[in-house]
Amino acid sequence: MSHQSIVGRNLAGYTLSALVGEGGTSAVYRAEHPEHGTVAVKVLREKLREDRTAVARFVREARFGSRVHHPSVVRTIEIGEGDAGLHFIATEWAAGELLERYARRKAPLAPDEVAGIVEQIAEAVHAAHVAGIVHRDLKPDNVMYDPATHNVKLLDFGIAADTEIGAEERLTRAGFFVGTLLYVAPEALSGEMVSPAADQWSLATIAYYLLSSCHPYGARTPREMFTKLLSQPPTPLGKAKDGLYIAPAIESVVMRGLSRDPAKRYPSVREFAAAFRAAVATAANQPAAPAAAPDDDETLLEKARALFRGRKKR
Repeated sequence: MSHQSIVGRNLAGYTLSALVGEGGTSAVYRAEHPEHGTVAVKVLREKLREDRTAVARFVREARFGSRVHHPSVVRTIEIGEGDAGLHFIATEWAAGELLERYARRKAPLAPDEVAGIVEQIAEAVHAAHVAGIVHRDLKPDNVMYDPATHNVKLLDFGIAADTEIGAEERLTRAGFFVGTLLYVAPEALSGEMVSPAADQWSLATIAYYLLSSCHPYGARTPREMFTKLLSQPPTPLGKAKDGLYIAPAIESVVMRGLSRDPAKRYPSVREFAAAFRAAVATAANQPAAPAAAPDDDETLLEKARALFRGRKKR
């Protein structure tokens, strides 16, 4: 049964009205419910319903999401199993669009807008950390953003990890990393359990991307990206691309969040966000960067043209 074919069906009281997103293991629908109104329903792919590990991960995502209570985290409404063994998670409907789509159209964004986004993500992630959960997959594709209200909602705890769980209970084997290479912290590449500092790296990478429309590492292949993450420092934000000006105070905060040594990052995501906001305020109170002086050849050419115009008038 294809995901598209279940549009219009009723799944445990939720009427699936439209397919709004698909991933390797599940699909997300807009749905209506007589009590909860418009909601999002994530459905595990039918071919995976007999895969015990896939089902366990799906249920774990729902349970982690239900443990984190914060206005910037989508609220979990129900975890269930419908007809034909379809496993689903129903959550509140988040207005707006994926931050990744918005950034592709609009980045580089103004530092003040980035600061608002970073602060809200940081608060959501801090709530997860307080609950003993490391998200491990922070990226613009897992964040809903409403440009009209500037509200942020964190999604998808699919590969989150409980910091207190024993090694024998983990669903990720040691030596296999999880996450998205563009946003994953270097220490996560071993596949071992990571600390909340790994989420700070990912958040700093999001800030870098929103400010520049670039990523801290450029690579042509996943293997090259993997190698660079393990062996090289990230590109300084101010050098992300030609013509980009980033205030030194802002660059300093972002690059500290991207320290390869987790101990050199800020003590928490909250402190990273606070430092970022302070740097944006400092930059706003400073004079704009001076315009680049024209090079010598252009200056001489302009003088020659002026002299020539003067002679013609005579």
